[in-house]
Amino acid sequence: MNAFISALRAELFVAVRSLGTRLLVLAPVSLAAIQLLFSALGESGAQAQKALLGSDPLEVASSGYGYWVDALVTGFIALGLLCVASAAHSFAAERDLGSLRHSVIRRVSRTNLVISKLLSLYLLTATSLIVLIFGSWWLSTMLFELGPVVEDGYELISEGEILKEIHLGLQLAALPLPAAIAFGLMLSILAQSATQALTLALGLTLSFDVFKTSLGDTAAYFYATFQPSLIDASYLGDVARLARGYSDVLIDDRLLQLNYWAPLPTFLICLALSLVVVRRKTL
Repeated sequence: MNAFISALRAELFVAVRSLGTRLLVLAPVSLAAIQLLFSALGESGAQAQKALLGSDPLEVASSGYGYWVDALVTGFIALGLLCVASAAHSFAAERDLGSLRHSVIRRVSRTNLVISKLLSLYLLTATSLIVLIFGSWWLSTMLFELGPVVEDGYELISEGEILKEIHLGLQLAALPLPAAIAFGLMLSILAQSATQALTLALGLTLSFDVFKTSLGDTAAYFYATFQPSLIDASYLGDVARLARGYSDVLIDDRLLQLNYWAPLPTFLICLALSLVVVRRKTL
């Protein structure tokens, strides 16, 4: 137990002083902020155009929550890619530098090395997620009016219903992240170099995103299907439409259940392979 705590403390010590950690924590919320600023500029332009045309902007259904969810989706896309990239780079980079050998010499087992890296990455990802949610929410309250969706004075969707859907969307979007990190770390252990691990992790993730529509129902058994992505099929993406008052969003309960359970087998398989391979791998 002492060896594991020492390994975890070493991981966190390096992490808080790493440029990659700052990128992982700050890049998602920064991109979300940029998204919100552009949305605010676009909204101001649209309101000015309506005023010039003499139309009443209050006749159109509006809610700032839609823009907030758009920013969250953007942040989650960046966070998912950075998680995989950070995990893929972590083990392989230290092996290339020879620092893993020193840890093993100091009687830190290879299993403890893998678990400590995994836990460290989870803590950093959780920090990034908290910063993303609260940072984007704060900026949204500054730029938009967050409230119910109203059209012609009639409330289409209450604020409570919108917040409930956003909470569910955030939960479902966060569930695949542990599997993504475990996948990246497994590739980091299997690859021959940090460059190869990083290329494989990002290449496979982006390739699946492109071809997942061709897989049909089979895609629903892969964790990456439920992550917000460039070709988005996540529930959080649907929430952005719900928060704007669209009633044509279809919710598939089967997909929601798979969103809860599909990431778990991937996580367990990647973790098991990592622990088996790392014992045979030359450090």
